[in-house]
Amino acid sequence: MTSKILQATVVKSFIPSRKFASRKGDNGTVLVLGGSYFYHGAPILSSLAALRCGTDLVYTCVPKINVQATRAISPNLIVLPLVDAKLTRGAVHKLLGIIPKELDSATIGMGLAIQDVEALKLLVTSLLNKDVRLSLDASALVSDILPLIKNKKVVVTPHAGEFKRLFGELPSDSKKERISIVEKYAKENSLTILLKGPTDIVSDGQKTYLNVKNTPAMTVGGTGDVLSGMVAGMLSKNRNPVEAAAAAVFINGKAGMLAQKKHGLHIVATDLLEFISDAMKPFDRIK
Repeated sequence: MTSKILQATVVKSFIPSRKFASRKGDNGTVLVLGGSYFYHGAPILSSLAALRCGTDLVYTCVPKINVQATRAISPNLIVLPLVDAKLTRGAVHKLLGIIPKELDSATIGMGLAIQDVEALKLLVTSLLNKDVRLSLDASALVSDILPLIKNKKVVVTPHAGEFKRLFGELPSDSKKERISIVEKYAKENSLTILLKGPTDIVSDGQKTYLNVKNTPAMTVGGTGDVLSGMVAGMLSKNRNPVEAAAAAVFINGKAGMLAQKKHGLHIVATDLLEFISDAMKPFDRIK
């Protein structure tokens, strides 16, 4: 399988034009589900990233203990309380009753505390049955979930440790071997894998894209949460998972490069949010 280095000319074809006469909701509706007592910031970063990449509506679902802080951080967020502090089956049932019917995509797992893996399985299955495109990250990347997402056009966004937890094998430091292992498990499971690293690798087992970042400052916590929001945002407009993931990782890397250019090796994840719009301007088109 031949891998292709992501370039602007390729990514441009992955980001749909915006209709001049479009209405609210036409450019994507996203659900972000994450957060816990310790990690309240992760779903906020994801939600703001999804908005910055051009999504019309983002619903941010966080545990009730985080609702006030989440609402206070930005008036742009539509916050849905998760009735329990952790993900439980009861909380999932209540959430499924209040989420929008016209949901295009969802990203799950950033900072999320999961009390019951059956709750996660219930949520994933229910959203897939509604034809919602899913991106899974962090605590949602557990092997129990793998049988449910095979052949379902799902994106998973692990770093190396999460990759091992999900697939049972740790990627090596060799770029060639990392590409091979991503392609192997993507093909075996018929899903899109975005393995994060100095060079991000995106593959659905048929096509593989490489995003060479050269931005060592992006090791700071939270940049992956920004990426998760961007993947969901792109999925809400382009339902082809490998194209949406490739576009998201490219824009995320460009935003990181611009942030590093301004701040050096001292960036924080919110700096990426500042530069997403600049990174996306070359791809803005209206028809």
